[in-house]
Amino acid sequence: MSDLAITYARLRVTDPSRWLATALAWRRWATVAGVLGTDLGRLPARLRASWSGTAAVAAVTRIDGLRRRLALFRVLCWRADQALSEFAAALGRARALLDRARAGARRSGLSIDDSGTVRGRPTEQAAIRSVAADLATALEVAAQADASAAARLAGFADVPPTPVATSFPACTATPAEVRRWWDGWTPAERNWLLVTDPAAFAGADGIPVADRDIANRLLLDDRHSESDRHGAGLDRLRSRLADDSGPRAYLVSLGLDGDGRAVVALGDPDRASHILTHVPGMTSDLASLGGELTRAERVAVRAGELDPGRTTSAVLWLGYDAPDFLHEAFSARQAVDGSAGLRRFQESLRVTHDGPPAHQTLLGHSYGSLVVGTAAATEGLAADRLVFVGSPGVGVDSAAGLKVPADQIWSTTSRTDVIRYAAVSPRELLIPDLGLPDRSHELWFGRSPVDTGFGGRVFASQADAGHLGYWEPGRPALDALARLTLGEKP
Repeated sequence: MSDLAITYARLRVTDPSRWLATALAWRRWATVAGVLGTDLGRLPARLRASWSGTAAVAAVTRIDGLRRRLALFRVLCWRADQALSEFAAALGRARALLDRARAGARRSGLSIDDSGTVRGRPTEQAAIRSVAADLATALEVAAQADASAAARLAGFADVPPTPVATSFPACTATPAEVRRWWDGWTPAERNWLLVTDPAAFAGADGIPVADRDIANRLLLDDRHSESDRHGAGLDRLRSRLADDSGPRAYLVSLGLDGDGRAVVALGDPDRASHILTHVPGMTSDLASLGGELTRAERVAVRAGELDPGRTTSAVLWLGYDAPDFLHEAFSARQAVDGSAGLRRFQESLRVTHDGPPAHQTLLGHSYGSLVVGTAAATEGLAADRLVFVGSPGVGVDSAAGLKVPADQIWSTTSRTDVIRYAAVSPRELLIPDLGLPDRSHELWFGRSPVDTGFGGRVFASQADAGHLGYWEPGRPALDALARLTLGEKP
């Protein structure tokens, strides 16, 4: 009981923003160290231009060693940032539960003493149980977060060896095989591997998300300097990675080929009980990443508001070449090409997750729903629930064609969504005639998933959502998406 009293008293006065500020401070130290490392990186070329011989070689070697130590310092800064950001987020959820309990106690005329005991009249037992349950969950969330953060921070003082990886998993290795290889190294050795060869791990499915985030952040400065085409998109991405106003962002993957690709998690999915993978549609690219991230983040934040006792991570998966123009969107080729990568990523989320398996929801918006549907048409997709939003068809004519139980396939399309006119004839779609017949049951890529004949389940969205308004705060569709992510019915 004394431990409970101490825990309750501490939680009541805890300010999660202080821990978040500490996390942000470590993130900024990593940025400062990156600037210093870049400056050091320019010195060897200058030295070689005016100095040669044994001493010059020794100096360059020494500079290279200093740069690696600075990179290691950055790795440790990001480790602290990750641990403290997740700790602050968990404390925020615990405080939300505590505040809900205290508000419920006030409404019911109950009291909570310093030991955390709820007191009231015998006739108020139902209210007492409800308030006590919220308090118990709040304390459990805080205690688990404290233990996790302490364990993560405890290993940072280890002096790393300098391992040399003489062999890597084959490019055909499964995420499970990659994870086993990675687990063969100690935490300190993994840090050094990230320093010496971040490119080898930045895009490797099977490497934990926190480690891939560090590898991609180490590479980001070089990626930015080598790409004029994606400068604006990379600037926006860097801004979100430095932001502390929402869930901590994890850069899981980044590609600069074509229009640019990126996978960004909001909150660590490896430590979340519920994971939403958001697959965007036509015209999605690195330049439009900000808007798509906002949509994914709104679902995660709303899920946390609806149930602070559970952790939710939202992942924006822009790991495919989305169509840029209508004539490209008339073809399923890009969905087929992207589906294999999506399946592998979902499998990786299962493999790298800590603790009991998370509930994984896979959401496809617009053309992204075809990517999801194509991925789900084959057995073995690591997804517990599919959600199709504003879909032009998912590649099959019924839920029976997808290898997920029909009662776990949910869809919505607003009455004002133009996708309703993505009917069989592309000529009809291209004619700007508002008097077109409603053929929404017969879409370009199969029967509409919101049609009763499809066989899945349908949830409501506001009539004025259009094609992009499903994520508007305070509206029915966002609440439904959050509840679906939590494994509930909308």
